[in-house]
Amino acid sequence: MKNVLRRIAGTLKLRPEPLSYDEEKRLAQHGDIKARTKLAAREDARPEILYYLAEDPSPEVRRKIAANANTPRHADLILARDNDDVVRTDLAGKIARLAPGLSANEQESVRRMTYEVLEILARDQLPRVRRILAETLKDMAEAPPEIIGKLARDADIAVAGPVLRSSPVLTDEDLIEIIRSCTSCGLLTAISQRRSVGEKVSDAIAGTGDVEAIGALLANPSAQIREETLDRIIDDAPEIEAWHAPLVRRPKLSQRAIMKIARFVAHSLVDELQARGDLAPSTVAAVKRELSNRLEREAEEGKDAASEEPPLVRAQRLKAEGNLTEKAIADALASGDRRFVGAALAVLSNLPLPVIEKAAESKSARGITAVCWKAGLGMRFATQLQIRLAHIAPQSALNPVNVDQYPLTPEEMEWQLDFFGSMVPSNTGTS
Repeated sequence: MKNVLRRIAGTLKLRPEPLSYDEEKRLAQHGDIKARTKLAAREDARPEILYYLAEDPSPEVRRKIAANANTPRHADLILARDNDDVVRTDLAGKIARLAPGLSANEQESVRRMTYEVLEILARDQLPRVRRILAETLKDMAEAPPEIIGKLARDADIAVAGPVLRSSPVLTDEDLIEIIRSCTSCGLLTAISQRRSVGEKVSDAIAGTGDVEAIGALLANPSAQIREETLDRIIDDAPEIEAWHAPLVRRPKLSQRAIMKIARFVAHSLVDELQARGDLAPSTVAAVKRELSNRLEREAEEGKDAASEEPPLVRAQRLKAEGNLTEKAIADALASGDRRFVGAALAVLSNLPLPVIEKAAESKSARGITAVCWKAGLGMRFATQLQIRLAHIAPQSALNPVNVDQYPLTPEEMEWQLDFFGSMVPSNTGTS
């Protein structure tokens, strides 16, 4: 009983005695900052007093007003433009929590001002303010769509990421529009990690060619991926090791998909494929046969490796024979022979092979375009090489103008070649 009484007494002590209007006015104009700060934190303070303190010269007082749930929205509008970062940060946390809870019965003026405060904070120059809004609103189904849309398109991945990953407010149409206009792979990856990804969104992500985002999509068991889309991903996967494990672990794979995957993933992943609990006995037997055939092929290839013609030597021979054509390079690209593609570009352009490798590793659309120009290849083929060799997203690749004309000037392309040439040793040749 004594403990209960103590808790009741403690609770009563935490509740300050009500102040008269005159007492609040006196404290609001008090010369002691501590007195004004204490008043600013009181949730029973009159709205006009809190409004008055919103323009207090002390940031400490304004911070308390920003965090006070009973501060009138007129005051919050003032605080949303405060020059103190902490004031705006505290305000962001409070407003983000309050806004979704506004019911249709709330006064329209209160709703309008609350959303106006949110809009101001969503444009705040301080990323931390926008991040607080994003983290607070990301799971709320009642969050204002306009604010969620703005946060989802924020240039800071720490702001946009949580919203893109979690917000139930975003529709498939919103997500597809963001994917099409997206320049950051981090944003695409966040969309791939949503709790539910529809087929149309999966198609849009797969169409970007972004390695990280597609890997995250494959690893997301709730992502719905059409069989045709998955087939295209599998066709591109042999050279992209990051996709191998998530493909093997992808739920509900068809036998055709499983057999295609078994032809290129590591032996340990083939073992994992065989151990899946959802495979029919006939599929398990087919995978085992494929593994056995692979081991035999690899043993034969090992015997011939010593006598195999090096890619650069082959490229030089084909050039001398007049057979180092765009088609020869396209065939090598289709079969996944990236080493020969790089060697062919080096031989045709008379550039050091490390320059081509550096442009591809850097995923530079301009760099690959310049290499193709120097090699005398067509611009349409240069676009294919950007996507297939350098894994540049289709929407970020350079495209031809006027049928097959290069979109860069010769001076711009020479600058690109000089730039990548400066990144490799000067004594490096094509061989």
